Amino acid sequence: MNKKVSSTWILLSLAISAFAIGSTEFISVGIIPLLTKTFGISLTQGGLTVSIYATGIIFGAPILALVTNRFDRKKLLIGIMISFIIGNLLATFAPNFTILLAGRIITALSHGIFMTIASLIAANVVTPNKRGSAIAIMFTGLTVATIAGVPIGTFIGQTFNWRMSFIFLIVLGLIGLISNMLLVPNKLPLPNPTSVKGIWKILKQPQLLLILLVTALGYGATFPVYTYLTTILNKNMGWSQSAIVIILIFYGIAVAIGNTIGGKWANKKPLFALLKMFIGLGIALIVMRLTINLHFLGLLAVLLLGLFALMNVPGLQLYIVQLAEKYTPDEVPLASALNISAFNVGITLGSALDGQAVAHNQLVNTPWLGIGMLIVGIILIGFLMRLEKRTAPTLDLENCYD
Repeated sequence: MNKKVSSTWILLSLAISAFAIGSTEFISVGIIPLLTKTFGISLTQGGLTVSIYATGIIFGAPILALVTNRFDRKKLLIGIMISFIIGNLLATFAPNFTILLAGRIITALSHGIFMTIASLIAANVVTPNKRGSAIAIMFTGLTVATIAGVPIGTFIGQTFNWRMSFIFLIVLGLIGLISNMLLVPNKLPLPNPTSVKGIWKILKQPQLLLILLVTALGYGATFPVYTYLTTILNKNMGWSQSAIVIILIFYGIAVAIGNTIGGKWANKKPLFALLKMFIGLGIALIVMRLTINLHFLGLLAVLLLGLFALMNVPGLQLYIVQLAEKYTPDEVPLASALNISAFNVGITLGSALDGQAVAHNQLVNTPWLGIGMLIVGIILIGFLMRLEKRTAPTLDLENCYD
């Protein structure tokens, strides 16, 4: 099998596993009412299935990246999918809510370390000028999960039983496990040895620290609106619940298209591409605010938002890998892990701001929160561009902006 075909199969395997993991992250949102009834808990307690999951990724990704740094890549992928299955098995048969949360923590830890090493593997199995597209293909598994995995899993839970939703996830995990065993080659290159000191090495580099902040702000900017998107579609725009299901599918398709476009744009000059994507997302959020109480124009705004929502993900992940390769070459996996954490910091920040706005009856103004996050992100990108120009003559950076 030639290198091109081999790379395609590797990326397909990673995307399949990412689909399983992406379906897991948000599936509990659709079944929280069922969990509250089964365990006699409040909606706030049910929300822990989401917040604890995000927290597990934030802290678990860098810690596990350190612990597993010298593990064989294929064996690590297989181990990750086995732990993912175990976590969902624990949730499936949980006799109480505490055990269910324990299962969610296990799957969250699997999620964090998987996205860390999968993005590195994706970037390393293709030529340098295709790394952004390769990462986008891997992340496509997550975007397709929003289109199909989460709605299907939620439907299964609502139709049969919430435990069947987790069995659905187990089946997806088994498919991911088998695909990794069959399609991922043995003896993938190992990263350089690292230690906990590597975190400080990364954070004291201005460029790396800035891009982590940019990731949290740029990725999180969508979530002040996305968290309550169903409510906006129903109460503000006047769409029925049955229509919203279809709209969310098309929203997910727009996300997948945007992710693919973002990967291609990021192949060359990823930082400049990110600037364009942030501006595009900002425009989409402005349009969203202007049409938030309109029926058809509001729908078009939602689809436009979907197009730009995750467009920046491949570029953000690729750029931190490129910076780590230049400034902290021994800490590339750890930098990748910290960026995965930053994505989830962005989710937490965006959702928290949205929650405060909704608590003060300001749902219609949530797009401004995302725009505010983007403005700060764009300012930080400006600083990054200045730093890159300043260091380009001595480091001979590939992506300079002179």
